[in-house]
Amino acid sequence: MSTTVSISSSAPPILTSGGVKSSLSLRKNGKNWHAPKPAFRPTAGQTTYAKRAAAQAASAATKAKEREMKEGKEAERQGRIQAIKDKRAAKEERERYEKMAEKMHRRRVERVKRREKRNKLLKS
Repeated sequence: MSTTVSISSSAPPILTSGGVKSSLSLRKNGKNWHAPKPAFRPTAGQTTYAKRAAAQAASAATKAKEREMKEGKEAERQGRIQAIKDKRAAKEERERYEKMAEKMHRRRVERVKRREKRNKLLKS
């Protein structure tokens, strides 16, 4: 019992996306060292409008969330800066009143404080 197996030297036929059988063979232009390229299909990479709209909506939501987070962070930062400025202003005012207290009587300094406080309230 002898079995003979015939090995064909040509490449086996391949079924392409169009359903047409094509065999991998030599290129016509002779540039066989290049990898074979698929056929050019100009509409292959297009997506539907619904998919594009969904992707745009998702990116818009992401950007809105990022913007909101940045605004929150910036508001926090501005709050810290304002607290520092308020502290410095209070310290300067306190030092100014201490300097006045060295020169004037305590009651007069208190009167000046009250007057300045009234003026500050009237201005704002």
